[in-house]
Amino acid sequence: KTEHNEVAPAQHELAPVYTTMNLACDHNQLTMEIMKKVAERHGLMCLLHEKPFAGVNGSGKHNNWSLSTDTGINLFAPGKTPERKRLFLLMVAAVVAAVDEHQDLLRMSVASAGNDHRLGANEAPPAIVSVYLGDDLQLQLEAAAEGRDEHLHRETLNTGVHVLPDFKKDTSDRNRTSPMAFTGNKFEFRMLGSENSIADTNIALNTIFAEALCNFAEQLQNADDVSAAVQQILADTLKTHGRIIFNGNNYSQEWVAEAERRGLLNLRTTADAMHAFATEKNVALFKKFGVYNHSEVVSRKDILLENYTKLIAIEANTMIDMARTQIIPAGFRYGKSLADYAMKKKELGVKSKAETDLLQRVSALTDEIASKTEALENVLIDLYDKEHPSYYCRDAVIPAMNELRAAADQLEPLTAKEYQPFPTYSDLLYSV
Repeated sequence: KTEHNEVAPAQHELAPVYTTMNLACDHNQLTMEIMKKVAERHGLMCLLHEKPFAGVNGSGKHNNWSLSTDTGINLFAPGKTPERKRLFLLMVAAVVAAVDEHQDLLRMSVASAGNDHRLGANEAPPAIVSVYLGDDLQLQLEAAAEGRDEHLHRETLNTGVHVLPDFKKDTSDRNRTSPMAFTGNKFEFRMLGSENSIADTNIALNTIFAEALCNFAEQLQNADDVSAAVQQILADTLKTHGRIIFNGNNYSQEWVAEAERRGLLNLRTTADAMHAFATEKNVALFKKFGVYNHSEVVSRKDILLENYTKLIAIEANTMIDMARTQIIPAGFRYGKSLADYAMKKKELGVKSKAETDLLQRVSALTDEIASKTEALENVLIDLYDKEHPSYYCRDAVIPAMNELRAAADQLEPLTAKEYQPFPTYSDLLYSV
């Protein structure tokens, strides 16, 4: 539908036309394939990695999710009649209950090695799942739970131009930090990485929402007074699951502490999220609705964890190869150049403090890179001997990779351009 420039250099946003879920999943996969092919045709590379450059905005997807009846009624659209308003609030309450009850499944549905770098990096929601309703909708929900009638309060927008008429402010989402936000007539789930299939997320959303509706239906079917039953459901939902609602800044460290106080999950890595996939509770949920049986859940978890472990191992071995064959030799060559230049100046009786100081720094960092490379090699030796290789990746391999990366990052800006073995960020980002 639209395509426009995004925050990072050579980064663009693509917004497709909404359609039914099965078609949308297929269209999304096709779009990714087409983007890669078109980029290659023009001598470019389409990067769908969630965080290809450290310190630069990564890429993700926003999954706009809603539910309509077979007659076209959007159940997440606020109605005008009392019955429609009740139905709307009941649907919102079901989302709140579902997301709180199954935070782990939603986090699992977006888990990947690349997305671990993006989530919580002050450009994307954190790994903590929460729901944004906005102050107006939350007030309506709380009022309905107490049996009060709360009308929508819309403030006037001041344009600063006195000849223009007053406009009512849009009450839909303005909190771009929330992972699951109500946006007028739908919920927008923003935790997906750019390489993720949207199918996993929508399978999880539909299943957990179905369970919440089933629980509500059991209470409503035998109710003598439906209105009173709805009020009780809303009150119980807010009491039991209200902790998942958060309208503040999800990027802040204060929210991390507050989420822990509320008892919300913080599954920071793919290893944490994937192991939560096959819990007894989640297996029972999928079996109940005929989505997956026990073997299918376990096999999916095992395959996803194996893929994660292999990807981390490939990245680690690539780092070792880059360091051994290019970065360390480049440090040697540049160090030799500095040493030769300093010696010639000394022979002429000219001071060479700058060259000597730089040589010492380059030499020390080159030694450190060699040491960190060897340490990473030693860590990798034990990878597949561990009972849980994914946890070993999280606790040992990735920290060793980060240490090697940190040393190499310190050497790069000290090295003359003609000795640098790889394109710099400036070369990569500003030469397109």
